[in-house]
Amino acid sequence: MPVHFIPAFTDNYIYVAETPKGAWIIDPGCAEPVLDWCAEHTLRPSAILCTHHHADHTGGVEALAQYFGIPVYGANPRIPGLTHAVAEGRLTLDAEMLTVLEVPGHTRDHIAYWWKNVLFCGDTLFAAGCGRLFEGTAAQMFHSLQRLAALPDHTAVYCAHEYTLTNLRFAAQADPDNPVIVQRQKEAIAQRARNEPTLPSDMALERASNPFLRCREPALIRSANAFDPATGDDPVRVFSALRRWKDHFS
Repeated sequence: MPVHFIPAFTDNYIYVAETPKGAWIIDPGCAEPVLDWCAEHTLRPSAILCTHHHADHTGGVEALAQYFGIPVYGANPRIPGLTHAVAEGRLTLDAEMLTVLEVPGHTRDHIAYWWKNVLFCGDTLFAAGCGRLFEGTAAQMFHSLQRLAALPDHTAVYCAHEYTLTNLRFAAQADPDNPVIVQRQKEAIAQRARNEPTLPSDMALERASNPFLRCREPALIRSANAFDPATGDDPVRVFSALRRWKDHFS
């Protein structure tokens, strides 16, 4: 099933996922580029899926829902125009079966949608990184990332921002002897030079190169303790140290 990219703002991606019986808009932070894209491709969407309530993911929801007359799915009542509140479990939409995963951490009620080995994960998992902890705890985010990391190797990871180059620079600092990160950096630099997205990633690549999924690895434990000597080897504390380090990384 095709998944289309609609760039928005500085580094957001809005996605349109086509199915045989419909098309879903995922995390529309603004309406105008989506309306233009749908007009250009003569496509009428059938639903809007939101991963969380932040404005750069929901700012276009009401306008699009009203224009197309379509339902809005999400977990947070603050999502503008929400018509269908969803939680952990299965969701049937346009004769397709999606799995809704509760993945708190970035926000308390962040969700992800897994569909035919395609993952729309919003701001929880990024290519070579993860979201900031705005509402949730380090323990929540760690366990949410572990849930996503348990998905099949070939799961295509569609996150909501083009943060890959910055994330890989941090990953190379935190895990300096990892050859997968070195190769991934080369490929991502070339993609961005061609003005191409670095996404989707896949789960096998994330498990091999994303420091936030590798908090039990000796190299990441050493790096976390170099940043904060009180960290120890507990994976949640390692994650917390890495996340705090990344927050101040430039």
